[in-house]
Amino acid sequence: MAPITKKSPTSKKVMGLEGLQTDSKSMSSKKGQTNSKKSSSDKKMKDSEFHKFFIDELKDIYWAEKHLSKALPKLKKAATTDELSKAFEKHTQETETHIETLEKVFELLGEKATAKKCDAMEGLIEEANSIIADTTKSTMLRDAALILAAQKVEHYEIATYGTLRTFSEKMGHQEVTTLLDQTLKNEKDTDVALTKIAVKHINEKASEE
Repeated sequence: MAPITKKSPTSKKVMGLEGLQTDSKSMSSKKGQTNSKKSSSDKKMKDSEFHKFFIDELKDIYWAEKHLSKALPKLKKAATTDELSKAFEKHTQETETHIETLEKVFELLGEKATAKKCDAMEGLIEEANSIIADTTKSTMLRDAALILAAQKVEHYEIATYGTLRTFSEKMGHQEVTTLLDQTLKNEKDTDVALTKIAVKHINEKASEE
């Protein structure tokens, strides 16, 4: 009969520790490979034409928001009703927040916050200025026209932020997507608020002037 060989507890412990060390090294190696793949993927995305276009459009809306923040006080001053004047004042403050949000977005993406001239916003602001020049002061027609001009701006911004949010989500920029989504919701709320003001009494009174 063959002798029974007993494995000592110490031997088991040593084997167990060796196994843990091996598993730990394996996990560390896999983690390193994952991080390496992620880093490579991030670099590839950053160098892609899609990402470059995304950054370019962020610069475009950054310019748009900065110039809108300077134009809104003029719309506020031109407004006839106190309600519309307050709406423009509120959106001026919100636009300043949008500018800060975009600067945070650039920071998260590792990019410098740079503005690129937005031809669309430049045209919309010029149109708003023309409306002020072409309408009579202290009339409901002017307020109705100002709301029209302001909503054209809002619709442009809603389209822009909606698309940028989708681009960001597609590229996996979670924090950026959340920030852009917040601004998008705010732009939509402003558009709804302007409609309510117009429908409440301005449009009807303007049609009677």
